Amino acid sequence: MEQQSLESLTAEQMSFQLILHSGNARSKIIESIRQYREGNIKEAERLVSEAEKDLSAAHGIHFQMIQEEASGRRAEFSLLMMHAEDHLMSTLSMKELVKELIELFKARNF
Repeated sequence: MEQQSLESLTAEQMSFQLILHSGNARSKIIESIRQYREGNIKEAERLVSEAEKDLSAAHGIHFQMIQEEASGRRAEFSLLMMHAEDHLMSTLSMKELVKELIELFKARNF
């Protein structure tokens, strides 16, 4: 999503975009570990790479929100925004853990 199009989004729409992109990433991360378990190592790695693209889109939105607040346009607090933030942060943590697990499994020939 381009920065110009983000400027026209409401806080709720930005929250939903964060949830959308991080949710897509989370699904791919979970599927990647399942693919690894089935012996499809390349597919597992591809899914993690795709998840990183989704997270990059979410990070772009998140970064713009931070920039706007830093420039004096305070974001309104909402449960929806809190949920979107939680979704994004937990997915980022999950991605790092799964990447490390895949590397560990590969090193141990699991």
